[in-house]
Amino acid sequence: MHTLDPRELTGRDNYKLMSGSVVPRPIAFVTTLSHDGVINAAPFSFFNVVSSDPPILSISIARKDGVMKDTARNVLSRQELVVHICDESIVHDMNETAAMLEPHESELERTNLTTVPSTVVSVPAIQEALIRMECKLYQHIPISNDEEKPVSDLLLVRIVQYHFSEKVYDPATNYILMDQLKPISRLAGNDYAKLGERFTVVRPE
Repeated sequence: MHTLDPRELTGRDNYKLMSGSVVPRPIAFVTTLSHDGVINAAPFSFFNVVSSDPPILSISIARKDGVMKDTARNVLSRQELVVHICDESIVHDMNETAAMLEPHESELERTNLTTVPSTVVSVPAIQEALIRMECKLYQHIPISNDEEKPVSDLLLVRIVQYHFSEKVYDPATNYILMDQLKPISRLAGNDYAKLGERFTVVRPE
């Protein structure tokens, strides 16, 4: 067993160990709208469910040299975003939006994706995504390192509207059909994973 002290490691080394250990991770494919009306799209795998009542998601967005990324800045400005679940059909387009562009450039121009108006928020959504969740900012928690330098922005966002493709949602049971959704998860480096073999373990009473 190798025992490491994270305080003796660089931030990059901690990232490598965490992203390689906490796997697989769901991917939030997020659209936001800039102050000038530019649609920003970007994927984030430091993402998960926080609460169901109220319905809240968490997205952690790393800063670059202390500078807030477009997604975080846009969310703080407009208080709105759309979170899409990444599936096999859009993974390559999603990856294109990870490119570092200027704030006035839209990542969607690098893709074949199209947008559709949202129903509650002003931020457009990605039409091809099988699941999308319109959200509003619930809480912003800046994260600082030991030198008190801001290094990431933790966003807690409240879902205000769901949109499910008929392919992946069963209204009779209120279940999501995993075999139809075919979600993609993040591993480490450039690696991703599809939904693999599933098994059931019944919880003890």
